[in-house]
Order: sequence, then C-alpha cells, then structure tokens
Amino acid sequence: MSFQDDKKITEIRNALKNRVVTLRDGTSLPCTGQGTWYMGENPKMKEMEIKALQLGIELGMTLIDTAEMYGNGDSERVVGEAIKGRRNEVFLVSKVYPHHAGLDMIEKACENSLRRMGTDHLDLYLLHWRGRVPLAETIEGMEKLRRNGKIVRWGVSNFDTNDMEELWNAPNGKKCMTNQVLYHLGSRGIDYDLLPWQQAHNMPIMAYSPLAQGGSLRRNLLTDPTINEIAEKYNVQPLQIALAWTIRSSNCIAIPKAVQEAHVLANAEAATIELTKEDLNRLDRVFPKPTRKVPLDMI
Repeated sequence: MSFQDDKKITEIRNALKNRVVTLRDGTSLPCTGQGTWYMGENPKMKEMEIKALQLGIELGMTLIDTAEMYGNGDSERVVGEAIKGRRNEVFLVSKVYPHHAGLDMIEKACENSLRRMGTDHLDLYLLHWRGRVPLAETIEGMEKLRRNGKIVRWGVSNFDTNDMEELWNAPNGKKCMTNQVLYHLGSRGIDYDLLPWQQAHNMPIMAYSPLAQGGSLRRNLLTDPTINEIAEKYNVQPLQIALAWTIRSSNCIAIPKAVQEAHVLANAEAATIELTKEDLNRLDRVFPKPTRKVPLDMI
C-alpha cells in the first residue's frame, strides 16, 4: 500500500476517527497514536522521523507521546519540528522524570519540555514512573501546572494496581486521566488486576511498546504461527494483528513508534482490523492472560 492509495487512506482515516478512546473528562482520542522513544538520538534520522510523525498526523494518529528522558530532550525537539504550524491538530503528551516531579522542579521541567516543542501547553503530562517524591507533592505540582495553563490534564506511567489505589485515594488523585504501561500479547500481566481496576474507575490505559519491542516475552510475536495465520486471513502483516489485538477494546490507546513510511501506514491501518471472537479466542489460547498476580512489566 502506498500513500497514493486514496481509498485505503480514506478507510484508515475513518477508522481512526471512529474508533476512539474516551478520557474521564470526555475527550475522545484515536485508538492508535504515535510513540517517539529513541527518536532524536541519531541526527541522520531526524528528517525521516519528522516526516514519519507528520504522515501519522495526516492519517489520523494525532496523539503524539514523548518524554524529557527520550534522547535527553532531543525527541521533544523532533516532535516540535513535526508539529510546527499544526499544533492545534495534535494531542501532545510528554512525561516528567520522577526526580523532577517535586514542587521545586516540576514547573521548570514542564517549561523546558514546552520550549523544546515550541508550544505553550501540553494536552497531557505524565509522571514517567514512580520515584521518591511523595505522590501528594507530584499531584499538587500537576494541579498547579494545570491551573496555570501549562498542561490541560495529567496522568501517570508504569503504575501498578497498588500504586493506582494510593493515587486514587490521595487529594485530587481522582483527576488522573490515564496510566501508560507496557502491554502487548506477550505481556499481559495487567489483564489480571490493573486493567480491570482501571476499567472499574473509567480510566483508559495507554499501551507503550504494543508490538512487543520489550517485556518478559522473549520470542518474537511476529513469527508466531497463529498470528501469521490470522494475518493471512485478513491479508495484512503480523504486526498489524498484534496491534489490532492491543486496540481491540475501547479502553486502550496504543502508541507504536515508526520511522519508515510503510511502517507508519501499517500501524495506522491496524485500526481498520476488527478481530472476531474466534480470532481472540485463538490468541488467548496461545498467549493466555495470567491466572495470578505478576509484577508489572516495564522497560
């Protein structure tokens, strides 16, 4: 498929427009966004990375996720170049280091991210993972940023169920909009308790590395016979089946990263695939969800 295939492009755009995930404040987002981990680390790739993000935006993957950690800010700079002149089309997400999440540093960290991306606000600001700063202090800092218009909403990343319970019961903790965690067919630990907890609290997840770039599963998902058989059935790539599985419900936003144009198109096209109950049952047999609590998978 090429970008010149107007019929297919229209189908992709419609799928991403119609298959949405709704945040607790009523904001609707496409089920597939764009990740940027490792972007900005190789200057020779910068132009290709910018074009990939811009293509993703044109296709409807308007949520872009980055972090101050990625490339020591260089990923945010790439994002800034990609969204120049089209900021209003994008739902912009960045993440703060845990050691920058205290009242003495969070405002400066946020301002630095905004400066690198050439914008005056973030649509969503996440605590990258839990550190030593008390949650109450981070929440207070997030709320201050929100009141001052630097961010529209906030959330967390890499929080397990007990962390979410503590957050939820803290003052203003219920204003958390999402939890970004590792999730793919080979890493289903959150299916046991975290995902049900978030569903019960009307809080969607954001799935990073949805194509199994990391996690506890060591074999390559994309060479699995069952995934390949289902891909043949739909005449698509195995990676698209893996991604279609991740976005199978309306409570998960996947944020795969892509630099090649063909990969961007493939990620976006996965939104047009709706797996059947039979497909899902087959995948469950090969990649069963856990029957007991397991540690939160992280990379």
